[in-house]
Amino acid sequence: MINTGKLAGKTLFITGGSRGIGKEIALKAARDGANVVIAAKTTEPHPKLPGTIYTAVQEIEDAGGKGLACAVDIRNESQVVSAVEEAVKKFGGIDILVNNASAISLTSTEDTDMKRYDLMHNINTRGTFLVSKICLPYLKKSSSAHILNISPPLSMKPMWFSNHVAYTMAKYGMSMCVLGMHEEFKPFNIAVNALWPRTAIDTAALQMLLGAEESKRHGRKPEIVADAAYCILTQNPKPTGEFFIDDDVLQKAGISDMDQYLADPKCRDELHNDLFVDVVEGKTLGSKDAPTLEKNKVNDVFKSFENHFNDDTINKFKCIFQFRLKGDDAGTWYLNLKTAPGSWGMGESPVAADSTLSMDSKHFHSIFSGKLKPTAAFMTGKLKISGDMRMAMKLDKFLSTLKSKL
Repeated sequence: MINTGKLAGKTLFITGGSRGIGKEIALKAARDGANVVIAAKTTEPHPKLPGTIYTAVQEIEDAGGKGLACAVDIRNESQVVSAVEEAVKKFGGIDILVNNASAISLTSTEDTDMKRYDLMHNINTRGTFLVSKICLPYLKKSSSAHILNISPPLSMKPMWFSNHVAYTMAKYGMSMCVLGMHEEFKPFNIAVNALWPRTAIDTAALQMLLGAEESKRHGRKPEIVADAAYCILTQNPKPTGEFFIDDDVLQKAGISDMDQYLADPKCRDELHNDLFVDVVEGKTLGSKDAPTLEKNKVNDVFKSFENHFNDDTINKFKCIFQFRLKGDDAGTWYLNLKTAPGSWGMGESPVAADSTLSMDSKHFHSIFSGKLKPTAAFMTGKLKISGDMRMAMKLDKFLSTLKSKL
């Protein structure tokens, strides 16, 4: 997407902008000649997550903008106040606030320790509220004042709460700030909107969670969110109170080629919808020879895998799944893809499972017939996972391996 220069001379205050989506929004604005404040915690390189506030500012200045690095933990009010005052002193004011900083833990109620719960709520909800509050006096003075929260559309569907209620509450807190502040700030001509990606976004954080290969295979580049943010922030008249999805914004701006944003161009049919974005079930194996398993009993499904148990499969997956099914074919089964030559059976796994998957048997059949991806089932609440989140990715890999051999 071509820059228009509309953000030239404007000052953006971006939280959590040392890497990922926040940094891409910063670079997009910098190419217009904007002033960009990076307010984040990372002052020293992380062993697994590249980028600091200083390297981000260097990239901003290399792109044509002016940058300011502020070491800020947005849970700390005095640090936020100091950063905002430093930004105003250097650039004369604040025109745009991007609340991007966020913490995530996709854990169930039982598996969410209170330290992690507090971290998510203090960064996502409280942090967004606090930074907006401290920036407000300066936004009131700007003729192009805008707050953009990187947060999802609000939905009360239970599926968005059931697997990770603590994270959903914290993330929805950011969206509730949009709902309330847009109305509250109308008299001051301050626009307040939310932006959320339709698909997973291939960032260093997601790569650390899922692995680089899986993150690229199922995601788009963060540039898609940055381009959508740029569209929103440069619209005239300013929209307000909206919950935008990135590719919707771009399509309305006349950009139809979404393949340019693929993290891996070879995997255009493997994209996964992000959390809080509805998924439509459909065939994913895409082969006329794909097995039809809906009518089979669960035992027959597992038995059909036996021809694919081998050392190569074990070396690739190294995991044991425990399945707990309810519904018409209720029961307990395990699938051992960890110890050669591979095995399955009814009941509890003889050794501790790496991941336990709970679902209705109809969704089990949809997954193993190729109609529903495990990760899509998880995101829509059809599948609950206890254990390493990457196990769902490994299950996707196993089904892909089956497809190639069938």
